[in-house]
Amino acid sequence: MVVSHFLKWINTAKANERAAAASALARAYVQHDLPFEDRCAAEAALTLLLDDPSAKVRKAMAEALALSRNAPLQVISALAGDQPEVAGVVLARSPLLTDADLIERVLSGGNATQMLIADRPAVSMELSAAIAEIGGADACRMLVANSGADIAALSFRRMAERHGHVGPLREALIADRRMPADCRHMLLVKLGEALKGSPLVVAVMGVSRAERLLKDACMKASLTLIDGTRSEDYSALIAHLRVRGDLTASFIIRLVAHGKVDFFGSVLVALAGSSDQRVRSLLAAGSDVALSAVFRGAGLSDAVHGILIRALKVWREVANGKRVAGAQEVSWLMLREIGGHEADGDLAALLKSIHLDALRENAREHALAIAAA
Repeated sequence: MVVSHFLKWINTAKANERAAAASALARAYVQHDLPFEDRCAAEAALTLLLDDPSAKVRKAMAEALALSRNAPLQVISALAGDQPEVAGVVLARSPLLTDADLIERVLSGGNATQMLIADRPAVSMELSAAIAEIGGADACRMLVANSGADIAALSFRRMAERHGHVGPLREALIADRRMPADCRHMLLVKLGEALKGSPLVVAVMGVSRAERLLKDACMKASLTLIDGTRSEDYSALIAHLRVRGDLTASFIIRLVAHGKVDFFGSVLVALAGSSDQRVRSLLAAGSDVALSAVFRGAGLSDAVHGILIRALKVWREVANGKRVAGAQEVSWLMLREIGGHEADGDLAALLKSIHLDALRENAREHALAIAAA
């Protein structure tokens, strides 16, 4: 029998020779229909080779067996627990390793092992969840970059919570279209916190000014985020903003000034407890008195009702094709509602800020259009 001669020969052969022979035996096992007796002998020989002192031999065997569903399970299992250069081949490829096997490796393995598993051709939702919960930032980034990975919204959230401060992963998460809107906002906040704590930013601006400017930047980024958020995801984003304490009156005023009326409607539904249908109907054609009642139910003070109603009337006309207007015009009309640029107080300061931001943005876009012409 060929296998019996092989087993006698390996005791005296050099490592390179043993590696070549092990590869040939493994390929014969998975590629050819061996007689039953020879197949059993080959499997026994492959199992014995797991004890070979040379990693070259075990790696050669792993490379030959890794892609096959016909490989001996006990051999694959042992190779998956071998040293990294051997185990990596099997962990990255073998179809015989179950989710339970791979999750166990994620839990017990280091960063290199986790990255190999995260980059497998197909990663189930359960395995993705384990990597998101336990894996390092590099493994999570590998998982997000893997088009064959099935990742649940909760797993995206856990990666954002655990590693949102790590720049490369944060960029990968933000670029992924599967990323839930509330998680995107969480990453925006983490980015702001990272910038706020930067020694350079603090040295240039000072702590107080850096905090103020970055808070304002996060609020503006949140408004931009809404444009890319599906309506069915509004409730999750609103709940996230509410828990963080970001769903403030000033944020709501910015929402309406910038024409985010659909999102504003979802906010009213969440805060006032009114039905979605009733709120949508009031925003489209409701009277001032009815709108004020809903605003009051949402906890908005009477001082802001007038400016919100003024803005909504303009957006209604825009929606109906009776008017052309944007944030610049709407914010100006909201400011006029409380006395124009001569008005004082926090509300006037907020509206002036919104109006000036809109002016700058429009001027910037105009300049870019001229340059591109």
